Amino acid sequence: MPEPVFQKTQVHNLGAHYEAVRALSLSLTANLSDADATAQSMPDASPAKWHLAHVTWFFETFVLRDHVPGYRSFDDRFAFLFNSYYEAEGPRHDRPRRGLLTRPSLDDVLAYRGHVDAAMYNALPLLNDGGRSLVTLGLHHEQQHQELLLTDILHLFAQNPLQPGLWPRGQRDLIAGPGPLIWHEGPSGLIEIGHKGDDFAFDCEGPRHKVHLTPYALADRPVSNGEWINFMESGGYRDPAHWLSDGWAWVQAEGVEAPLYWQPDGAGGWTRFTLSGREPVNPAEPVTHISLYEADAFASWADARLPTEAEWEAMAASRDSLTGHFLDRAGPCRPMVAGHEVGKDRRPHQMFGDVWEWTGSAYRPYPGFRAAEGAVGEYNGKFMSGQFVLRGGSCATPRGHARASYRNFFYPHQRWQFTGLRLAKDMTA
Repeated sequence: MPEPVFQKTQVHNLGAHYEAVRALSLSLTANLSDADATAQSMPDASPAKWHLAHVTWFFETFVLRDHVPGYRSFDDRFAFLFNSYYEAEGPRHDRPRRGLLTRPSLDDVLAYRGHVDAAMYNALPLLNDGGRSLVTLGLHHEQQHQELLLTDILHLFAQNPLQPGLWPRGQRDLIAGPGPLIWHEGPSGLIEIGHKGDDFAFDCEGPRHKVHLTPYALADRPVSNGEWINFMESGGYRDPAHWLSDGWAWVQAEGVEAPLYWQPDGAGGWTRFTLSGREPVNPAEPVTHISLYEADAFASWADARLPTEAEWEAMAASRDSLTGHFLDRAGPCRPMVAGHEVGKDRRPHQMFGDVWEWTGSAYRPYPGFRAAEGAVGEYNGKFMSGQFVLRGGSCATPRGHARASYRNFFYPHQRWQFTGLRLAKDMTA
């Protein structure tokens, strides 16, 4: 694989990593019926069965087909069914029609995974550096799909009048709230951002480069549900003064009055749909399932703004990205209330995990970015148009997948992911 695409990765015990990632995908879908795993609730989402097959197709295509002489595919037709967007790999089934794939069955997809896994375990000790790098890329790719799988199931189940839950409810922290926001000044002047080192990173995280930041501050935590309710009750969704033009047009056209999955409870409060079914909104938890348009409007209403991705990364660079609230195993998945340490020391908290944080930065290439030739080069670069960057990971992001330089990206109207916000403001002289 050409060197500019992905950082060279030093992998210790790649087989154990492969086994753990693949096992988590299966455990996340263990409670699904074939019908659950086949349905598609909207064009942006994909059936759980398709996610399980697509990540398997990635290993079969880019590792086994291209690096293992004599490998025989499980079913040649799957190359058409489970390619996502790789033009170099030829035609594919239309994304909005993935929910029509009643065949192969979920059992057939699981058999496909078993076939590919057996071949991968045999191949791992024999792969060259290029092949091993592709395996590492494939594992991080599958971790991305683990989060998408959960958020797509959440959206699917939310359409069902029975309001089913994937998992039982976990324990909830019902404290009144995390306290008022505290502002922390971030590094300014000439700084560097972007991935550095020999560990894995996606190509869009580099090259590392210099940026100049004027003095700014970030809030010590993400915005809470309680603060969002204040925004709603003050008429935030009805006042065009707070909204970008495209955002106001979107609110009017879609009739948006609250975050996705929120409903009035009939007694003056709110409920929201979760992976454990419908439950009361906890005012202390971080708000989530909001669009960039909503995040930007809230920031305007709060006399603040969204951080740039450079500001966010500069503030997060010294934090331990493994300590946040991430997806560790199959089970209740929700943002957590800010801990008691928030406000007691001089740094922001919850920068990793819980909710993806919208930034005001467009998803564009860094100076010197260069995509590789071939299908793998289509992974990130061709999407650098019309989308905005989110940082930090969420409660549905597998642990170990996020880092300070990680750049997630979505269109400004999308909100079915665990998306929230952290406020920023300029520092006055």
